[in-house]
Amino acid sequence: MSKLPAKLADDDGAIFEQLFSNVTPLPAHGRVVHPVERRKPIPQRQLHDERAAATDSLSDHITRDIGTESGDPLVYLRNGLSPQTLRKLRRGHWMIEAELDLHGHTTIEARESLVQFLNGCLRRGARCVRIIHGKGLRSKNSEPVLKTKVANWLIQRDEVLAFCQARQADGGGGAVMILLKADAEKRD
Repeated sequence: MSKLPAKLADDDGAIFEQLFSNVTPLPAHGRVVHPVERRKPIPQRQLHDERAAATDSLSDHITRDIGTESGDPLVYLRNGLSPQTLRKLRRGHWMIEAELDLHGHTTIEARESLVQFLNGCLRRGARCVRIIHGKGLRSKNSEPVLKTKVANWLIQRDEVLAFCQARQADGGGGAVMILLKADAEKRD
C-alpha cells in the first residue's frame, strides 16, 4: 500500500476515496431484489397470559350430569342442535383431524394441554377431534379420573358443539370424540 499524504490521514472519507478510486463497480445483474419481510414479534407474555386465563376459567366442579357417575357413555349435545348431529358424530361421519393423548397427565397438566389443544384446533380449522383420557385402569380405585374432568371442561367451551364416547375402534370408553364449531359458525 502506498503511503498517504499527512493531510489525508485525518480524514476517513478522503482515505476511503483514495483507496478505492480505481475500483470499477460490477455490472447490473438485472434481477429483482425483494425486500426482506420482517415478521412481527410474537408476544410470548400475552400468549402465556391468555392460555393461563383460559385454563383458569375451566372449573373442576361438575355442572351437569353427562353420564359419568352412572357409568353410561359420555354424551353431550349443545342446546339447539339436532340429535342427528350427535348420531353422525357417534357413527364416525367426520374424519378425526387431530388427537390429544392425556395418559400420564395430572389434572393441572391435562387442563392446560386441553386448552392449548382446542385453541390450536380452532386456529387450524379442525372440526372433529379426539381426546384420549384413558380408562383409569392404573389409577387409584381403577376409576377414570380424567374422563369426568375432560367432559366437564369440554361443556364449558363455547366452540364444543357435541361430544360422545369414541367408537370401540377409536378408543372406546377411554376416548371422547368432539365436534367443534365450523368457521362460519364461529362468526355468528
